[in-house]
Amino acid sequence: MVENPFDLAGRIALVSGGGSGLGFAIARGLANAGARVAINGRNFDTLEIAKAALAEEGINAHAYAFDVSDEEGVAAGLSALERDLGPVDILVNNAAVNRRQPLDQFSLAEWRTLQATNVDGPFLMVRAALPGMKARRRGKVINICSIASDLGRSSIAAYATNKGALKMLTRALAVELAPHNVQVNGIAPGFFKTAMNAPLIADREFSAWVERRTPAGRWGDPPEIAGAAVFLASSAADYVTGHILYVDGGFTASY
Repeated sequence: MVENPFDLAGRIALVSGGGSGLGFAIARGLANAGARVAINGRNFDTLEIAKAALAEEGINAHAYAFDVSDEEGVAAGLSALERDLGPVDILVNNAAVNRRQPLDQFSLAEWRTLQATNVDGPFLMVRAALPGMKARRRGKVINICSIASDLGRSSIAAYATNKGALKMLTRALAVELAPHNVQVNGIAPGFFKTAMNAPLIADREFSAWVERRTPAGRWGDPPEIAGAAVFLASSAADYVTGHILYVDGGFTASY
């Protein structure tokens, strides 16, 4: 029996989009649980700022700048990480982009930009990490889905389509990889105070609606996502796969 099933000591975790927002909070949470953490993002300077912030807390994070939608970049980034730290045990697919506008105002290029990061990115990252996980018969994949994986709202059709696809990638991969002892789960955040949501937070009417609509009566704070990630990354969740864990203050439980 494992003495502390939530202990991630000796595990190597990669968090895409880990330089800010929910990704940063998840990276910090995994590190505090004992994992050696690598953060990814497209902007080198943002990653360096995040590394410095983590270092102030005694966390020695590693940073790898590449675009998750770039096949060659992903391959090179994973290769460099494994050369520096070792094979990835925990992969958190958090990197995402959003564009809020009516569907008939989307160009095909804009539609494909969201698809490339939000769906192709997780596909490329998982595909790169899987051979090692399957060979070792151990691995955790955590996809950051959304309440938009299930619920629609005006002006987010493209994003909701992406997040719905990521939910089904999560569930289908869970079935495919269960025989290899690789667990694949998702986290579906509700409305959190992040840079991506800054325009919504600044809209007083919308922000007040979120607070009324959410049973908890408030927006989520990024650190509140970390516990869910630690659980799904740990041996405490070895028999949990294909699950979407909603961290939304009760938003999807209410009508």
